[in-house]
Order: sequence, then structure tokens, then C-alpha cells
Amino acid sequence: MQIRIVKPGILSTVQDLGRMQYLSQAVPVSGVMDSLSARTANMALGNPDNAAVIEFTYADAEFIAESDLLLAYAGDGAILQAGETVILEERPYFIPAGTSIQLVNNPTGSRTYLAIAGGFDVPEVLGSRSTYITAGLGGFKGRALQMGDVLTASDNLSYTSTKILSSLKGAHINFAHWSIARRMFQPADNKRIRIVPAHEFNWFHGISIVNFLSEGYTLGQRSNRMGYHLEGGPINRIIKNELLSTGVTPGTIQVAGDGTMVMLMADCQTTGGYPRIAQVASVDMPLCGQFKPGDTIYFEDISRQTAEMLYIEREAELLQLREAIRLKYL
Repeated sequence: MQIRIVKPGILSTVQDLGRMQYLSQAVPVSGVMDSLSARTANMALGNPDNAAVIEFTYADAEFIAESDLLLAYAGDGAILQAGETVILEERPYFIPAGTSIQLVNNPTGSRTYLAIAGGFDVPEVLGSRSTYITAGLGGFKGRALQMGDVLTASDNLSYTSTKILSSLKGAHINFAHWSIARRMFQPADNKRIRIVPAHEFNWFHGISIVNFLSEGYTLGQRSNRMGYHLEGGPINRIIKNELLSTGVTPGTIQVAGDGTMVMLMADCQTTGGYPRIAQVASVDMPLCGQFKPGDTIYFEDISRQTAEMLYIEREAELLQLREAIRLKYL
């Protein structure tokens, strides 16, 4: 299976779930910004969760099926169309060779994930197929996709992928009459983000903490895959000590010297010297991956134990979903 990029859009990269093994060598995690959407697209095809996908940022992109394809997509940044035919998200589609697919703007979010059966076949670099553009590392030649790039799927299809393909293959676009209800795995309020107080939480004035947990913050225009700049009331410090560089990770919220906050994202550094006010609960990081400049978000504090249980419960639900899809095609 093979596609050719006709129009790459604002930023389109090959990603998987990230590069975890080299944090001690200061190599960022990278990977998808919205792991739930990427995993959903892969699950719909019977792919492993970590199979490489294309992360499209916003819309205005296009690709052509150079061969017959089995694909699925998920995310809130775009809607896929083949001419006038709308391709529905979160379900497997058979796309005949020669079909042109456009990404049309979806104002709900910012990122969309395209999966094909077998996953995109790009080399593993430091244990991951994720693109880290700053270092020219991983993905497709270490860079964003460009017009004319040709991407091929791995030939190593799972049993489920093979069965889905055989059930849909034909002369025309065809799709399965089932889909994954991704939003059932998300809270109803997707602009309220649950956080756990971080190590330096008590470095800040009480009124600043109250404001942090009650007022809205707007994503600034400088927000990107490395971090989101949060615009709102300043966070004032009680403790003025300098902080030695210490560990940070995607979801860490740091407070800069001028009282502004930055939420670190997939391409963030592995250490930082700003005090950490909070850590986004892992279960809500996919929501953050869909934010765009101008969005207003709110924070709600929960305990570390609650954050862990929410994560475990969602993983158990996703495991059940994967098993249900596998059993459907036995």
C-alpha cells in the first residue's frame, strides 16, 4: 500500500507513540500529540497501537492512493473527502488506487491522524518512528512531509487487517458498517483539563493558585509541538529561589520568571529550570493535543492516585475495544 503527498498542509509528519528509551540522553519523547486519536485510527485497522501514522495539523492537505489502500483516520483537525464523498472517521475504509483524498477543515480541533494497514514503513531511529524536526530525527527523512513524497505501508499485516481488507476490497470505495466511538473515552467537557499539583506547587501565592484553578487560560499564538503558551493572569511566587534543572515531561506546566505559564508538549526538552506548578493527568493529554491558539481552557486539580486510576481504567477499556475488534474478524 502506498500514498503520494500532493499537498502537505501546514505541518504533516510521521509519528508513533514516542521515543521513550533515551530521555536520560536528553532526547525528547516526540510522537503524536493526541495519542487517543492515533491509537483509535490504528485499532480500527487491526494495527498495533504504536504503528506509524501521519499527523496532519489542521487541513488544506491532499494525498493520492498510489495503490489500493485500507485506511482509517481519527482526530478533530480535518474531515477526509474523496471528491464529494465524505470519508467517515474511526472506521476502516477501502480506497481504490488512483483515488485523491482531501483534508477539509474541521473547526473542532487541530490534528488528524491517518493510519493505513500495516503502518507507514519508515526506519526506526532510537527505538521510534516519530519525527523530531528540530534534530532532523526519525519519521520520513527527519522532516515534515513535502509535495511528492511517497510513503509505503509495511507488508506485515495483522490477521485482523487482512480479514478487514478482504471483506471490503472491490472496485469502489467501501467501508465497514461499524465505527469506534472515540468520544466515549473522553470527558464531556473537553476544555477542562485535570492536573496533579507538581513539586513546586507550594512556591506560589495562594491567590495565584485559586486563580489558576478557577480562571480560564488562552493558548497563545506561539504555541507549538514543543509547548503551549498560556495567556491569563500571572502566577506570583512566594519562594524566589532559583531551581536547578530538573526533570520535565509532556504535560508539565512550568511558570516562567514573568509569571506566565507554559504547558510542555510532545517535542519538549527533558529537563527545565522553571518551577513546576502542575502536571496534566496522562488521561487528558490527548485533549490537549487538539487545542489551537485562541482556545480557552480550565484546570481542575485531582490527586495522583485519582490520575493513576483514570489512566488504568481507560487502558482497560481500550484493551477491551481492541479485543472486540479482533473477535469480530475471527
